[in-house]
Amino acid sequence: MSNQEIEANMHKSVEATRRNFNSIRTGRANPSLLDRINVEYYGTDTPLKALATLSTPDSQTISIQPFDLSSIALIEKAIATSDLGFTPNNDGKVIRINVPPLTEERRKEFCKIASKYAEEGKVSLRNNRRDAIDKIKKLEKSGEMSEDQSHDEQEKMQKLTNRFISEIDGLLSEKEADILKV
Repeated sequence: MSNQEIEANMHKSVEATRRNFNSIRTGRANPSLLDRINVEYYGTDTPLKALATLSTPDSQTISIQPFDLSSIALIEKAIATSDLGFTPNNDGKVIRINVPPLTEERRKEFCKIASKYAEEGKVSLRNNRRDAIDKIKKLEKSGEMSEDQSHDEQEKMQKLTNRFISEIDGLLSEKEADILKV
């Protein structure tokens, strides 16, 4: 694995963390809140956004317009049983979700979830670093790399990891500020 591959993997970990953060509610409606919802559609778990058009007509409402009207009950059920705590309203053609303002308790809960996602991202980064350092040590043992080169490469991996960890920390503090903003 080259340094570019390792950096690309670390970048993917940061992007995955960013996507997880987008699925956490803030005070206003956002279609990305529904990104993690899958609907049992013809026996297959299908992402909601593959079955419907999602929009936000105002800051407190998410509108879901299914492509196939026969799937409206399935979509409604998937949203109602999700951990988001939304109650969908179905008028036969469109599902509307009223996004109520968050209570202080709920905001703190969402901050904890965001911290958990950030930690998962950091663990993924550390695993990438560990794999890279193991590879560097193998090269040193086999004689393909000197001890000094090995040390320098390991230091580079640590700096790279620190850079991405601080990026995740920055994303976390942004998300927490967004969640706590009333």
